[in-house]
Amino acid sequence: MNDSAFASDAAGPERIDIRSEDSIARWTGKLDVTAEQLKEAVDAVGDKAPDVEMHLKGTRATTNEDQVRQSGGA
Repeated sequence: MNDSAFASDAAGPERIDIRSEDSIARWTGKLDVTAEQLKEAVDAVGDKAPDVEMHLKGTRATTNEDQVRQSGGA
């Protein structure tokens, strides 16, 4: 089973729209990141969800809870 937080369809991978509050809320929940982390990842690798997920996984040297705490998040 694929442990990815997203699913692709015949049209290609899902995209993350960082201009949409609904999209941000959906993807921060799916990827277990803050909105700032999500926006930084999209800026770094583009809006394709698989690319963003891989980027985020690669940048986590600590747990997400530690990263949220370090970024001043709730």
